[in-house]
Amino acid sequence: MKSINFIIKYFIISVLFLACSKNSENTQIPTNQSQEITIFHINDQHGQLDNFSKIKHIVDEEKKLSDVLLVCGGDIFSGNPVVDNHPQKGFPMIDVMNAVGFDVSVIGNHEFDYGELILNDRFSQSKFSWICANVNTSNSTIPQPNAFKTITINGLKITFLGLVETSGKDNDIIPSTHPWRVQNLTFEKFENNVVKYANLKESQQADVLVALTHLGENSDFKLANNYPYFDLIIGGHSHTVTNQTVNNIPIYQAGSNLNNLGKIKLSIKNKQIESISYQLINLNNYTNFDAAIKEKVDYYNANSNLDDVIGFAEAYHSKSNVGSLYTDILRKQMNVDLTFQNTGGIRNTLDTGDILKREIYSIDPFNNGSVTYSMTIAEIKNFLKQSKIAIYYAGVNILQVNSTIEIRDENNQQLNDNTTLTVGLNDYIPAVYDTYFTQTPTIKPYTTAEGLIEYLQNNTGAINYTQVNSYFQYQ
Repeated sequence: MKSINFIIKYFIISVLFLACSKNSENTQIPTNQSQEITIFHINDQHGQLDNFSKIKHIVDEEKKLSDVLLVCGGDIFSGNPVVDNHPQKGFPMIDVMNAVGFDVSVIGNHEFDYGELILNDRFSQSKFSWICANVNTSNSTIPQPNAFKTITINGLKITFLGLVETSGKDNDIIPSTHPWRVQNLTFEKFENNVVKYANLKESQQADVLVALTHLGENSDFKLANNYPYFDLIIGGHSHTVTNQTVNNIPIYQAGSNLNNLGKIKLSIKNKQIESISYQLINLNNYTNFDAAIKEKVDYYNANSNLDDVIGFAEAYHSKSNVGSLYTDILRKQMNVDLTFQNTGGIRNTLDTGDILKREIYSIDPFNNGSVTYSMTIAEIKNFLKQSKIAIYYAGVNILQVNSTIEIRDENNQQLNDNTTLTVGLNDYIPAVYDTYFTQTPTIKPYTTAEGLIEYLQNNTGAINYTQVNSYFQYQ
């Protein structure tokens, strides 16, 4: 009898234990309860380092409250000489992002600015994941990046799909970078590529599918309207502050140059976003920081050797003033009749007072080479009219009269179409507009930024181009 009672008691205890164990498992991984996660994001920092110590502090504080991911919308390079002119070009940015604890970044168009070999090194040094679905690197030295990355955190699966813009050249499909630096890579337009991932959320069994893009705001809107596979879109490239919902898909972008940090708080239930809130944090107004990251950034800033005084500016120069300064100095340095500079290649203003090396590198961060061509006036007019490129120029006066272009010399005499001029410019322009530059150029032994610096160092006169307007674009 005692044996039977013992067996009955054992059976009852075992059933209760299994029931309790099952309930305990359900408590740990609920199937019908909401879970929360915070995604912080930046984009288009363009080499700026100073606010990363603040990002680290913000992220670490949030980790005390919820699960956190930290992502980047691309263009981490090109814009700060501390990063771009480091002996290992770009490495300070990788080092700092590693230390801050980034999880994933999409490849931006300016990631290609240093060329394949350097980008390969920077990728290998990254502790975070790089993603891009619409690039093929099989013919290059760069390992093929993953199209997407799925991150599991506290039971939640968040999948990020990467896409980069391809509007760099009219007759090719490449990003907006120097064409000679992506010769061994092939790209697809995002519209042709993204359809391959219509079922990515299901195949990854993801709770949230995010498009982490470097396409620009308008293309993100198009992505949401025409390819509504995503729960949300985190973007970059257009340097806009974006907080909009298109076709029921939230779209965010945090401006540029590390001025802001985006904070997305998600509540997720049954693989759907139950609620979402957004905050754009102004990093310049945030006062707390992580001491270790600040020390690392301060070290890079202090050891960049960029504070040599090379000239003096009598007044503040806007970007258009800088464009006039830039082209006139290069005309003299390159000893040519005419110089062009694409307006997008002037990346900064110039303050009153001493001109430092770092200022020139921030104005012209792309390490473009200097080249010269011999071109007739007719060829120059055809280039300007057909390409409709917006330029700054020096050495002549360029006018549009009704539908025709007139080019006049410094004495205001109109030049005949058969007249030949020597033309100096950065090598990005003929690489992009190669149908208009068919000759073999003469290559100068310095970048355009180095040419500017050399001229300023050797000429002591004060700089003032505030009254010069040398902008042209055919309308």
